[in-house]
Amino acid sequence: MTRSTAGAGGGLRTADVVRETGYSAQQVRDLERLGVVPPAVREPNGYRVYTAVHVRALRAYRGVAAAAGPVEARRLLTDLFAAPDPTAAVAAVNAVHARLAHERDEVLRALAALDAVRDEPPGVDAPVPDVLTITELAGALGVRTSTLRFWEQEGLVHPDRVTSLRARQYGAAAIREARVVGALRTGGYGIPAVREVIRSLDTRAGVAASREILGRRLDQIAARTLALLRAGADLAAVLDPL
Repeated sequence: MTRSTAGAGGGLRTADVVRETGYSAQQVRDLERLGVVPPAVREPNGYRVYTAVHVRALRAYRGVAAAAGPVEARRLLTDLFAAPDPTAAVAAVNAVHARLAHERDEVLRALAALDAVRDEPPGVDAPVPDVLTITELAGALGVRTSTLRFWEQEGLVHPDRVTSLRARQYGAAAIREARVVGALRTGGYGIPAVREVIRSLDTRAGVAASREILGRRLDQIAARTLALLRAGADLAAVLDPL
């Protein structure tokens, strides 16, 4: 049971927090239990009394969850309140910003690869860039070499094998495939959907469809980045007293 009036000391009841954050009363209690916000003060009658810090922490959680997922958001907020360390919290937010920037860069590179395909005159092969080894390509994409091998097994990326040891080498077409696959997989697309995109890259219509998918991916990254920026303001308000 909640009351919608503020406590005598200027505190907030559960209903006030619900109104300010958009969470349900049960969600507020659950997030408090998980340590996403510090424990509320309890009055003698058992009512919870929250403060503005709880509201800002819940808003920060929502923004970080939208940007990086609820697991990382819970970890950041619970670590902050369990052992207050503003420097670590700021570093964690910076890491999310860096990851979003990397995701955006990879989508832009994938789009550039698609543009190169689109602009090729019919019947003319694209110029071949420096050939990359599996280690070099994995480093460029920020993935493990085992990930590239898995993509190959699934028919998503098609490297050349040019040595007696059958070592993989990635030319223009394989690098293009890997960039597109990486951008789509990071965006949550499953293997069957990505396979269909890769199969369509040999056609102009397929390139256009792939560009549309990657354009939506850029929009999603922009929305997540904006959510993180909003969360930063709320997180700063929580950190200031610490």
